[in-house]
Amino acid sequence: MRALPLVLSLVAGLVGPASAPAQPAPLPAGVGQILRQAQLPPEALAVWIQELGAGSPRLAWQADQAMNPASLMKLGTTLAALEMLGPAWTWQTPVWLQGRLRPETGVLEGDLVIKGVGDPKLVRERLWLLLQRVRAQGVREIRGHILLDNSGFAPSPLTPADFDGEPWRPGNVQPEALLLNYKSQTLSFRPDPARGLAWIASDVPLPAPASVPLQKDGACGDWRGALRLQWQAGQPLGFAGSYPASCGELSWPLADTDPASYNARLIAAMWREMGGGLLGEVRAGVAPATPPSFSFASPPLAEVVRDINKYSANLMSEMLWLSLAGGTPAAAQERLRLWLSARLGDSAFVLENGSGLSREQRLSARQLGRLLQLAHASPVMPEFMASLPVAGADGTLTRGGAARFGAAAGRAHLKTGSLRDVVALGGYVLADSGRRYVLVALINHPRASAARGALDALLQWTVQDLDRRAP
Repeated sequence: MRALPLVLSLVAGLVGPASAPAQPAPLPAGVGQILRQAQLPPEALAVWIQELGAGSPRLAWQADQAMNPASLMKLGTTLAALEMLGPAWTWQTPVWLQGRLRPETGVLEGDLVIKGVGDPKLVRERLWLLLQRVRAQGVREIRGHILLDNSGFAPSPLTPADFDGEPWRPGNVQPEALLLNYKSQTLSFRPDPARGLAWIASDVPLPAPASVPLQKDGACGDWRGALRLQWQAGQPLGFAGSYPASCGELSWPLADTDPASYNARLIAAMWREMGGGLLGEVRAGVAPATPPSFSFASPPLAEVVRDINKYSANLMSEMLWLSLAGGTPAAAQERLRLWLSARLGDSAFVLENGSGLSREQRLSARQLGRLLQLAHASPVMPEFMASLPVAGADGTLTRGGAARFGAAAGRAHLKTGSLRDVVALGGYVLADSGRRYVLVALINHPRASAARGALDALLQWTVQDLDRRAP
């Protein structure tokens, strides 16, 4: 389990705000039928549907029940960050050229120092831009070392395998102050039937298998399973299977097998690929107390939040969460707890981290609905709402396309959540009547994934409101 050392459990169960709870209302018939077919009790579902600005909900079912929100927790983290820091806020990664630079030869007689500050967008393309800034300073050869200061965040006590036993998933990489390219690489597979193999290309200049045998017959199906990934910590990445030719060209992002050395290997490879010389090593170091030679800015926070919510990026969300309070989990928990308590007027929840990758976290459908109401009235509403996936159009809501969402396609901005035993949906829905609703639906049950259709049914019920009257 991906549990942090400190879990804040403020109450054992949830109670609602001081106002009287909504009167129970029956679930729409289609929703109950889906639950029965999936063999789930109605108590596994919690729902809150409320018109924006309305005083009471259209539908409240189990609305005060303590539920695991999965990635709907990102709604709180990203809204808190936008309100605390502002949509235009950026991380500023400082860089030092230590020693004497000889501009006539481009030789730095000293060290290049980079200090991590939590920028979650130091991906390959932006690392290239950072190194280009170094070259723009006149540096062509570094006679000393490239020193990486990763002290900005407290070291994580967890390992990538702790949450689900799958350390090869990029989302399970642990957050660090200097996190380069998510300590991952994306492998692309290109079938070559004439040679009976599939060529493999990596998006970063790091070692990867060159090819795998091609499976000429059969459907694409579980192509990742067919490859039989050989992922072992500290060992070269490999495959013991074959790649189905019917898949065409596909890609697979994978976490590095040696995350401790990833930053050093990637920077050394990219610096040399750019034509830079390095006599020393890329290794850990300590940044000086003097002002940096320059700082490398991240994209604005609004863009980072968009990536987090559109694609449910767990690692980016945890980087943002830690950045709110000096890089320590305990401080980040406390700051987010205080913000949520103040905004909701309610402290009855369980908070573990900022991503929702947790078995312990608990919020109610009513609390999440209240949060979405507040977000819509916030000055950062445009940036927040635009960060949510659009039904049938982008992010995590593309599966099934517009056909899956029917009348809701293009008219609902919704965050998804999914864990073992949890499926969730929360956001804003523009209905046929022209009213806009907050929708929150959570299912907690060992068979939760079998009842995803209940969430879609609730979405359709919300959209098709012309035959219902506001209470």
